[in-house]
Amino acid sequence: MTIFEKIIAREIPADIVHEDDLCIAFRDVSPQAPTHILIIPKKVIPRIGETTGDDQSLLGHLLLTAGNIATDLGVNSTDSGFRLVINNGKNGGESVPHLHIHLLADRPLEWPPG
Repeated sequence: MTIFEKIIAREIPADIVHEDDLCIAFRDVSPQAPTHILIIPKKVIPRIGETTGDDQSLLGHLLLTAGNIATDLGVNSTDSGFRLVINNGKNGGESVPHLHIHLLADRPLEWPPG
């Protein structure tokens, strides 16, 4: 069981900013920006590279949820802005084998990343 599954099961506490039937979102305990939210599907999917057509509506839900959270946090504007990141595999920076989206905001984010 991953740390994210334990958070979903409420075995580990988290600063939850959103929850619905399909996903949960909470503040990262090791933030890489002043605002760093993790958006996680409740369905266990190890990584984006292992999704299938059956996951299409869930993936859309995660992205729409990210936008709504950004709006709720006041970072969804062209002046402030935010970045969404999905890591996949070792070289992609994946550290937990459970699909998740990072929402990063409230500081200038350089390009190219990392």
